[in-house]
Amino acid sequence: MGAVDLTPAPGAVPPPPGAYRVPARYGYPETPVETTTRLRPVPPRQRWRAPLAAACVVLGLGLIGGAATGAWLTGDSSAEPTRTPYTAGRTVWHSVPVDTLFPRTLKGTGAGPGGTNRTWTRLAVAADSGCSKGLDPLLRTTLRSVGCERMVRATYTDSTRSAVTTVGMVVTEADAAGMQALSARFTEQKLAARKDLMPRTYAPEGTVAAGFGDRQRASWTVRPLTEIPVVVFAVSGFADARTVAEPQPADAATETPATTDIAQAGLGHEAKGIADRVERGLRTTVTDLVEPPA
Repeated sequence: MGAVDLTPAPGAVPPPPGAYRVPARYGYPETPVETTTRLRPVPPRQRWRAPLAAACVVLGLGLIGGAATGAWLTGDSSAEPTRTPYTAGRTVWHSVPVDTLFPRTLKGTGAGPGGTNRTWTRLAVAADSGCSKGLDPLLRTTLRSVGCERMVRATYTDSTRSAVTTVGMVVTEADAAGMQALSARFTEQKLAARKDLMPRTYAPEGTVAAGFGDRQRASWTVRPLTEIPVVVFAVSGFADARTVAEPQPADAATETPATTDIAQAGLGHEAKGIADRVERGLRTTVTDLVEPPA
């Protein structure tokens, strides 16, 4: 093969020193094939567009802010998520003061045997917990269909300090259909009267209820509510820590004539009366959360 002629073509401008030299073929530089699409010419920018865009942004923000302010001033419910007894009831254990859930004093007008009056004083409130501490295994299994979001409890004594009662509520994870099914099951199978489904006690140290344990349980009630995702329960016993061989459900212990020691001591009335008032207060609290007073 003969030598290649590297003499620049006539009229060609030599590259600057050190520049990349395009290989010469047949006496002229190689030209790459054009593969890109030609862009359309951009028209000159109109000066009036920027002020117009800024005005549109300001107008939009003003409309949004005005709507939000109007909803706030008029209390427009469409501006906030709708609260129901179920959404409100599921948050009471951490959003409502403990003195609202478990008042320091409960008045039981006509709540005692023969329609006598009762007054109960709160001894202590247990820390909120799961259901393993307050429910026997079989009762936890029975409530498994509705789940256990949280449990709160408190213990009361009567004015004579001869009876003690633990009252509590299990906040469930169920919807209305789940709570209705649980309530129907309790009614049909008479689960509230089963001794193996009694709730446990809360025995705060240093109080008259310090000796209130499983063997001291005398009367009880368990109530699945249907308007709120809560199961209310209460269990009562003697303050002197005596053992009870045959506990009696509150419904049976409040029937007349009272023949058992538990019924004659009014322990069924203790459990039922305290549970009634805690449940009543809970319903009022949830109603106020869902429908705030004007």
